[in-house]
Amino acid sequence: MATNLDIDRELIEKALSLGGKKTKKAVVIAALEEYIRRHEQMKIVDLFGEIEFEAGYDYKKQRKKQ
Repeated sequence: MATNLDIDRELIEKALSLGGKKTKKAVVIAALEEYIRRHEQMKIVDLFGEIEFEAGYDYKKQRKKQ
């Protein structure tokens, strides 16, 4: 999908420099991916205190071969 964006030149140049990306498109894609990742993580944080768990559950026991 083609989209035209008017993005601050200094922001793009700084992002290109910091991120090591070679194109503006790569910078925008990386920024969008990071934006999505951070917002998905915030949704997980919102679940703290909402999910019940068994305090004595030994999750490491499941990893051992029987």
